Amino acid sequence: MKSITEVARDYNVSTRALRYYEEIGILHPKRGKQRQRLFDKKDLTRLSLLIRGKKFGFRLEEIKEMISLFDEDQSGVRQLETTISYGKKKIAEIEERINEFQTLKEDMEDYLEQFEMQLSKVRKGERK
Repeated sequence: MKSITEVARDYNVSTRALRYYEEIGILHPKRGKQRQRLFDKKDLTRLSLLIRGKKFGFRLEEIKEMISLFDEDQSGVRQLETTISYGKKKIAEIEERINEFQTLKEDMEDYLEQFEMQLSKVRKGERK
């Protein structure tokens, strides 16, 4: 069992974030003496999954659903199915963003080429 301060330090998250994750039902710390929050291995696993989910750009609601499904179905089938579905949607979003960035890059390269040609013409005009 780890205190909220230890967990915050070990996982590089704020104590405020940990309390929020508890409030929305992702974490379920026990209470020790003086009502101190104590996080067990299950909470630490959930927190690791939450951090990974945020890294991949999932919304908290999606992360909560994916994590909670294991409690409902110990076989993990529903959790895996949901995670795969969300993962495929996220990959499609990423591919769309990549395409948008590629188009933006190409547009910027075109403008830079035009600006360089314009600069070259202006400089040639200055020499006369």
